Amino acid sequence: MLALTDTQETLWWVAIIAGFVVVLAVAALLTILVVLVRTIDQRVDAIKATLDQAKSNTDDTALIETVGAGVDAVLAEGLEHHLFLGRVLEKVRS
Repeated sequence: MLALTDTQETLWWVAIIAGFVVVLAVAALLTILVVLVRTIDQRVDAIKATLDQAKSNTDDTALIETVGAGVDAVLAEGLEHHLFLGRVLEKVRS
């Protein structure tokens, strides 16, 4: 059996410890990666569900034009009231 000098033995222990540290670092980084990928996957599923809900909410849009016409009519009526009250209040103040 070949005997190692003190320097050689120290270098071997440094290499073994460094290798162990590298293995621990790789394991920690892989664990972080797995956790982040799982989080991203869950959020993608949530976004997909939200988009599916938005699609189902906008599937029946036949009434948009009718509602728009009704809103325009209400705004026109409100403008008429505003103009009328503006003329009446000017006469009352005079």
